Amino acid sequence: MTVRALARVNLAAIERNVARLRRELDGAELCAVVKADGYGHGAAPAARAALAGGATWLAVAAAGEATALRAAGIEGRLLVMGALTPDELDAALAADADVVAWREDMVEAVGERGGGRIHVKLDTGMGRLGTRNAEQATRVAELAASTAGVQLAGLMTHFATADERGDAFLGEQLGRFESWARPLREHFPGAIVHAANSAAVLRERATHFDLVRPGVAIYGLDPFQQDAAAQDLEPALELASYVAELKHCGPGESAGYGRRFVAERDTVLATVPIGYGDGVRRALTDRADVVIAGRRFPIAGTVSMDNITVDVGSDGGGIGRGEEVVLIGPGVPAEEMAQRLQTINYEITCGLTPRVVRRYHRDGEPA
Repeated sequence: MTVRALARVNLAAIERNVARLRRELDGAELCAVVKADGYGHGAAPAARAALAGGATWLAVAAAGEATALRAAGIEGRLLVMGALTPDELDAALAADADVVAWREDMVEAVGERGGGRIHVKLDTGMGRLGTRNAEQATRVAELAASTAGVQLAGLMTHFATADERGDAFLGEQLGRFESWARPLREHFPGAIVHAANSAAVLRERATHFDLVRPGVAIYGLDPFQQDAAAQDLEPALELASYVAELKHCGPGESAGYGRRFVAERDTVLATVPIGYGDGVRRALTDRADVVIAGRRFPIAGTVSMDNITVDVGSDGGGIGRGEEVVLIGPGVPAEEMAQRLQTINYEITCGLTPRVVRRYHRDGEPA
């Protein structure tokens, strides 16, 4: 059945990407990050594929995401990395998820609820969650280790510039983290040490410690925003629609809101029923290409909520109604769309809305 907006997700590619990342590791475990609905790919299917590829942990940002994974039958170690309200803490612990703390009152709240597993976060330079004060982080870790029912499960941080090759700040953060975590680990050998995101996994082995937390790379997206193939990664997602109509457009005739496209010559426009209501950003107006029958054609005029128009040339490009249109996939990678929007590939796939149908396969075979 033809679908107006379709994301095809290759679960075998996710498995292979996880296996590829594991080859970078020397004994460290891999925690697959499946927050934000698996970066738009679908959290539960992505989680299963990641586990099949060798991941031993999963991570999310919100308690509701942990609850949804458990409801889908996903088992194993699960880390909720984000801030939690009291109700969200209840939900995270009910999902048997590990949680993150950086203040004493957070440890006390877990203890009051009967206990749970805590990872203490030192803010080494990201400037968001965690404490910048290493002494406070140590006190939190000691409290977690001594509170009845609470387990000090991990010591963690997060890198701000790992995806910027050649920057010095990664090394600064790593030094701060090591000077805090390594001595503390000697006192609490049961706590695992973890810091590396996708870029750090690929860039610096010294960041691997006991566990790594790749996200974007497991979906075959380049954390350095250039070329997934150069990192030996396979993009797992293709975004497609179809040609709903073909229309001659003569000189002076226009298409779309605001008449952003006015024909200077005879041409044919293909109307494709996908738009910003599906996650194809309006800022791509006149700034992106699609692939039809193996050929690239430009978006012509304003991206609207439900439709785009594509200039397929004066001869119609040999295109017929019903022909598939690829917006993300071979020949039009997510990194290219991100560059056109001056953003990152994360935002491209996370921005796909629920109106886009997800279909799962394994190298073309139904999953």
